[in-house]
Amino acid sequence: MRASVAPRGPPQLAADTNKRRRADGAGYSSAMPSALYFTEDQAACELLARDPFALLVGFAIDQQIPVQKAFAGPLVLKQRVGTLDPKRLAALDLEEAFRERPAIHRFPGTMAERVRDLAAAVAEEYDGDAARIWTEAEDTADLKKRIGALPGFGPMKVMALGSVLALHFGVEAAKPLVPDHSCLGAVDSPEALADYQAAKRAHKAKLKAAAAT
Repeated sequence: MRASVAPRGPPQLAADTNKRRRADGAGYSSAMPSALYFTEDQAACELLARDPFALLVGFAIDQQIPVQKAFAGPLVLKQRVGTLDPKRLAALDLEEAFRERPAIHRFPGTMAERVRDLAAAVAEEYDGDAARIWTEAEDTADLKKRIGALPGFGPMKVMALGSVLALHFGVEAAKPLVPDHSCLGAVDSPEALADYQAAKRAHKAKLKAAAAT
């Protein structure tokens, strides 16, 4: 049975706006992106830019599926359960929402549990405000520690999220995390996403060829 959670209306929009205002005064650049073009759905792209927890969910499930599908996932999840509030998600069984066709991920059970664990971590450690992970980080080392402690975030995702925070949100502590090669943080348009994926495939092929010699 799908979790019955009433969809949020204007109060949630107001809450999102307040979160962004708080973040602007605690580590964000004043120039906030209107969208992050990591998927093909414009509404999903806008949600990623507007809701810090949606961004975390996208990264958490970006594993063994195309990047576009991973970052479309937060919007689909919100549509199916009615919220992306970490405190509320932590109390829900998300598996049915992940399994409903089209499934959010090819491993719905595993990823439903991961997102629930992620929600619980944000709810417990940051009182449900995901942006505090980076707006309250003391320095780069602290930021890496905070992101790396999240369920599903290994070293590569720490760097990837760091690049997004630095290049799109102006988070100072994240700037040393931007790699010197093609990264998701540099994506600022649908065309740039295609270029990023092509570069990623080429890099993987190069590594595979090197390992075979």
